[in-house]
Amino acid sequence: MKRILSILAVVALLVPAAAFAGGLEVFLSNVNVQARADMPGFSVGLSTQFGVPVTQVQAVLRTVHEPADAFMVLQLGQMAHRPPETVLAVYQPNRKKGWGAIAKDLGIKPGSAEFHALKNGDLHFTGRNAGRGGDRGEVGGSDHGNGGGKGHGGGNGHGGGHGKGHSKS
Repeated sequence: MKRILSILAVVALLVPAAAFAGGLEVFLSNVNVQARADMPGFSVGLSTQFGVPVTQVQAVLRTVHEPADAFMVLQLGQMAHRPPETVLAVYQPNRKKGWGAIAKDLGIKPGSAEFHALKNGDLHFTGRNAGRGGDRGEVGGSDHGNGGGKGHGGGNGHGGGHGKGHSKS
């Protein structure tokens, strides 16, 4: 009986940690699958969604370990209002610490809507400019939709951006 209780106690301690990590990890896994199926299309999609040139997206892809890491570099850059080069400079020495630590180092506050979206995997790879409404059919991490006005829409945490890099179509 003691053995069963010990096993249950260990499982109870591990499940919340696994559930917490699941949202973002599942999202990133799905992004990797989609990217590997069509890398040129993935590059164009990142370029369009985050308003950066395809050549810059390709440079980020060559620098990171996984295609989803390129998505996260661009996503955190958008959330923190920082260029991809700045995010890469933080990512390189800290990638083993995780995206939450990288986000904090970039100035994204742990209690913010952006940080919660990151931790919950409530991000979206749409391949469309975030300034356009109606993003459906995207790779997403949860069923929160566009966040009911709380800044989760379009995956940028600001409901459509603030004109930073979104003027190119």
